[in-house]
Amino acid sequence: MRALHCLACAAALLVLGGCSTTPAPSPSPAYPVAPAQLSAVAPGQLSDTQAHDIAIHALGLVGTPYRHGGNTPEAGFDCSGLIGYVYRHRVGRAPPRTVAQLSAWGQPIAGSQLRSGDLVLFGTGRIPSHAGIYVGQGRFVHAPASGGQVRLDQLQSGYWAQQGASFRRL
Repeated sequence: MRALHCLACAAALLVLGGCSTTPAPSPSPAYPVAPAQLSAVAPGQLSDTQAHDIAIHALGLVGTPYRHGGNTPEAGFDCSGLIGYVYRHRVGRAPPRTVAQLSAWGQPIAGSQLRSGDLVLFGTGRIPSHAGIYVGQGRFVHAPASGGQVRLDQLQSGYWAQQGASFRRL
């Protein structure tokens, strides 16, 4: 029984550690971003339309395979690669590549202020180890694990509710 517990803990650490990767080279966007979306976006000034577009785009990537260091639908995604891809294509602004760097991007917000398109960062230590995109109704899209796929989860589900979530808004 103890061996199973240790194995489960090791697997959880591998899942969360996979999000803090060295970036893979980023190809040019697969399709152009509309000029309105490329306008300079200062922190805290993401329009409601842009925030909604981020959430819809993220939801459209559910089912894409996970790949450590991945940052395109063709190659697969890790958690920060997914966030970078969506933000780059919906607002024309690429966020930092690692989860640790994402934790300083944009502005911190309270959970009661969440809206679609906000970042959800997880980690019980000082530096977050996993991230996703909030899509509304207590749900977020993320790329959770090797061998897995981009998926939709509840913030208050058993595992994620215990992971020390924090929230940021561009």
